[in-house]
Amino acid sequence: MEAKAFCPAHITGFFTAHLDDSQLVSENLGSTGAGFSIKHGVTTSVRVEERRGQESNFKITTIGYESDKTDVSEFVVNEFLQMGDFTDRFFDIRHEITIPVGYGLGSSGASALSLSYALDKALQTKLDKTRVGEIAHNAEVNCKTGLGDVLAAYHGGFEIRIKPGAPGIGSVEQISTEEISTVMICFSPVSTNRFIKERLSQINGLGGKMVGRLLESRDYEYFQDMSLEFARYVGVVTPKMQRLVNELSENNIKCGIALFGETVFTMIPKSKEDAVLAILSRYPDGTIIKSELDNIGARVLNN
Repeated sequence: MEAKAFCPAHITGFFTAHLDDSQLVSENLGSTGAGFSIKHGVTTSVRVEERRGQESNFKITTIGYESDKTDVSEFVVNEFLQMGDFTDRFFDIRHEITIPVGYGLGSSGASALSLSYALDKALQTKLDKTRVGEIAHNAEVNCKTGLGDVLAAYHGGFEIRIKPGAPGIGSVEQISTEEISTVMICFSPVSTNRFIKERLSQINGLGGKMVGRLLESRDYEYFQDMSLEFARYVGVVTPKMQRLVNELSENNIKCGIALFGETVFTMIPKSKEDAVLAILSRYPDGTIIKSELDNIGARVLNN
């Protein structure tokens, strides 16, 4: 038995964390805010074989960008292991990661959600789609690697998360845009876990107001203005990022900051792609990613 699934990377521009559920039920926790999914992300393959003396039921390997931890994936696997007697089965799991890890591109959520889809298909558990997403969301919340990426990537596109929680509980409003490109440059990783632990009160002060403002404007350029305002308010804009922001602004190019990572992104008409890439090429220590929006969201792959 084997299966493969893909989950797009997701970039958050601003958010408000919701961690005050009195029951502390993971699927009710999460974030509201806004962001977008791109066509780069994580493709996960699962092969279920006969167990031949291996100490563990599963092995997790990564291809492409390396992940420093596998706890989110392990959480998902262990949830599925409770759904049947798999003591004589071995799960060979491979994550192919095409985005830098730790730069605010939602790699943990994409790994968890693509794995949940692939396991459901390989094991033929035939879970409701929202339950598949809920497992991945709970993994992120419990491992403290993210709050809203799973809900957003589950739906795809340019979205506003208007109600926190796992798929099936949380809800998003997708905003259609003209055909645009997304270009970003990643300089250094930032610990999401640390920010979730240390900076929540500061973060929540502004994010909630921005959701209402974006629902009213429904404009991706205004979204980028708010993302930059949010990043400055929270204090995550480094001098290098500010230099790049200034240079883009001087060329009439709007941009935002991915949360959380030393990553600057821009959503632009395709006609401005070359101008943006020319500016970013002057920063050789960064990793440049160019993509389009992924409007489909996480899904099982047939090949």
